[in-house]
Amino acid sequence: MKTKLFAATLAVSLATLAGCASMDRNTAGTVGGAALGGVAGNAVTGGSALGTLGGAAAGAYIGNKATK
Repeated sequence: MKTKLFAATLAVSLATLAGCASMDRNTAGTVGGAALGGVAGNAVTGGSALGTLGGAAAGAYIGNKATK
C-alpha cells in the first residue's frame, strides 16, 4: 500500500512541476526542493507527518538557496 501511495504522490508531484514552466528559476527550485524533501522526509521517518513536513521545509530552503 505504501509503495502505491508513494508512486501516486511522486506522479502528481512530477506532473505539477511540469506545469511550472512559467515560473522563474528560484521559485521552481523552491517548489521542487519542497516536493523532493517531503518525499524524502516521509521515507526516512517511515510515514511520519512531522518528518514529511520537516523534509519539505528543509528541501524548500535548500532548493531556494541553491537556485539563487
